[in-house]
Amino acid sequence: MLFNSIDFILFFLPISLAGYYYLISKRLIYGSKLWLVAASLFFYSYWNVDYLPLILFSISFNFFIGSAIAKDTLGVRINKKAVLVFGILVNIALLGYFKYTDFFLENLNSLTGSNYELPYILLPLAISFFTFQQIAYLADSYHGLTKEYDFLTYSLFVTFFPQLIAGPIVHHSEIIPQFLKTGNLAKNYQHIAEGIFIFLIGLFKKVLIADILAAVVNKGFDDLNSLNLAEAWVTSLSYTMQIYYDFSGYCDMAIGIALMFNIRLPVNFNSPYKALNIQDFWHRWHMTLSRFLRDYLYIPLGGNRKGPVRTYINLAAIFIIGGIWHGAAWTFVIWGILHGVAIVIHRLWKNANLRMNTFWAWFITFNFVNIAWVFFRAESLSDAIKVLKAMVDWDTLRTLPSLSTKYLLAGLEIRSNMLNVLIIALLTTVALPNSLKIAQYFKVSNLKTGYVYGTAMGIVFTLLLVKIIIVPYTEFIYFNF
Repeated sequence: MLFNSIDFILFFLPISLAGYYYLISKRLIYGSKLWLVAASLFFYSYWNVDYLPLILFSISFNFFIGSAIAKDTLGVRINKKAVLVFGILVNIALLGYFKYTDFFLENLNSLTGSNYELPYILLPLAISFFTFQQIAYLADSYHGLTKEYDFLTYSLFVTFFPQLIAGPIVHHSEIIPQFLKTGNLAKNYQHIAEGIFIFLIGLFKKVLIADILAAVVNKGFDDLNSLNLAEAWVTSLSYTMQIYYDFSGYCDMAIGIALMFNIRLPVNFNSPYKALNIQDFWHRWHMTLSRFLRDYLYIPLGGNRKGPVRTYINLAAIFIIGGIWHGAAWTFVIWGILHGVAIVIHRLWKNANLRMNTFWAWFITFNFVNIAWVFFRAESLSDAIKVLKAMVDWDTLRTLPSLSTKYLLAGLEIRSNMLNVLIIALLTTVALPNSLKIAQYFKVSNLKTGYVYGTAMGIVFTLLLVKIIIVPYTEFIYFNF
């Protein structure tokens, strides 16, 4: 079930909210949690019920291991570090089997000439997200940072449907206390209104920007055998905008939905394309993943405490791991390596006390990110090289008899509205405040403002709903990870 589907918007979400608040109104707090866990598991299994046992096993296993580490629930003295390592290895093994088996066997066949049959394992939905989330829980249990949560509350932490499929990657300390807070166990109409507002912003991003640009991206990367310079740049920039508006749109919707339940999810995007260096970019892009990699990989590896050389190795390593986490393909590995090298160069530049003009700092950062996204999107290395080669092929312009935009972009079959959306997307990402900053101004202080906001949101909602009905809705990009 997709956030941008009719089933979700008109049926699942209203029923989930109504049932949750009805049970709370009857002071059935345990029942309200159980309702929300059941709704979340239904939401998860809507695509493929076959993988429901997997997430149930993951939840049960990690709760048991976390409790054993934190409270010695096994009834015997245990080596907590050994139990932690065992728990992490089981999580990584599950993730590795489902996500990387085909990739490993394919490369093994290529390297050794063997002929192992690929099982073509279907990637379980959200396995990367709920695995990382629970590894963090186990690590915190080892360090004594978890509390005595009951199994139902822990299950709700893992399965809470707004963030289950594609994040943000939430931390137990920022979510579970909200479910236990008495003040959150009541309808808050300001939160519901604000949540709808943020949800509509995210839906707008997905339906009217990301999905329109997707047609250009798919044509340029997947359908055309060659591109001229203009087509290549429009293709790459369209994907740079598509992935931002698609993923940040999903996170906006997740944050908005959670707020309807009085839960505040962590911010995952903060105008990343305004970044002035690559470190600044990663402080703004997929912020919860960056936080996880820093806290549970970079710092345990030694961080910057073991000298400059080790620091650079650690920095490069976490970005390579981040690339592999995103997908089982060499294109993701290269994307991770590029960002790892860039972050090391930035650290060297910073340590040398060098400075750069603000415009050029932004320009270089943005274009590096744009170029690196080519590897992230390409289905193969040859597709990435096709686009990158065309991006620097000035001969394709000199040989064209006309310099009209229509002629230059003929291969993409681009319509004027697509080009307009790209231009608007580029301008708004670097010139306007992001959605959560806009939401800070959303306050229903009186009946008059309530009518104004309600009317505006009603009109936008109707238009988006019509668009969803007319044009088939698409999955979110990060569902593949």
